Amino acid sequence: MELENKVIITAALTGAMTPKKLNPAIPLTPEEIAEDAYNCWKAGAAVVHLHMRDEEGLGTMDKEKFKKTVDLIKQRTDCDVVINCTTSGDNRASYEERMAHLPYVMPEMASFDAGSFNWMPFGIFDNAPQFLKSLGLKMKELGIKPELEIFDSGFMNIVKYYVKKEVLITPCHYQFVLGVGGGMEASVKNLHFLCDMLPENATWSAFGLGKQHLPIMYATLALGGHIRVGLEDNVYYSKDRLGTNVEFVERAARVIKEFGKEPATPDEARQILGIKKN
Repeated sequence: MELENKVIITAALTGAMTPKKLNPAIPLTPEEIAEDAYNCWKAGAAVVHLHMRDEEGLGTMDKEKFKKTVDLIKQRTDCDVVINCTTSGDNRASYEERMAHLPYVMPEMASFDAGSFNWMPFGIFDNAPQFLKSLGLKMKELGIKPELEIFDSGFMNIVKYYVKKEVLITPCHYQFVLGVGGGMEASVKNLHFLCDMLPENATWSAFGLGKQHLPIMYATLALGGHIRVGLEDNVYYSKDRLGTNVEFVERAARVIKEFGKEPATPDEARQILGIKKN
């Protein structure tokens, strides 16, 4: 019962695409990302979702950058934040490159983007069945908890397929990604529709891109989900005012408390998600 009153805050710090010129607070280097991760943990984030950038500021799946960033976070011995690494941080990367950091870094969580679609107007977001099978089996082998990224309702049936094939282990954790061009629009109606498709005992989180981040955050709380915030998804704190990752986490923590719940600690998040502490 106590854990039912806890809400996990995930801080998505960087993303693969948003340039620093849109918001100078976007962390790009391993040092900047690790510093933001630590400060977001202090502000109430139980999970940090990590992307890496190269020297030109573009998304990269360079496993050495992941390793350096994670090592810098873990050097803060008081910080027990759950580390969640992307597997889709560079559309130039091969399938093998998208998984190479997992055994090298051993994060507790990693993203599993459950299907392909036209990410408008940039191109195809490629997550072919062969890749998803290999990715799911690799996470299963390593004991890494998949975060199932759901951009459209059909992705829920893809997850069902991999559960049936024992590529994915239940109970699953779903992340509803709303507002991407080519995916489902960020609306409370769509969020409710996705929630109705959840299997029994699943855990879930949701976020809306851009100006829809607040409506989806409030609706997620009302529907019993967990929350993701951060500069990967939205660069504005309010109209015409740029935000920071820490500010987004602080607001989420405040809203959760005003709703009558409490932000989950990292260890509480591990219990909710069924993660063994790494």
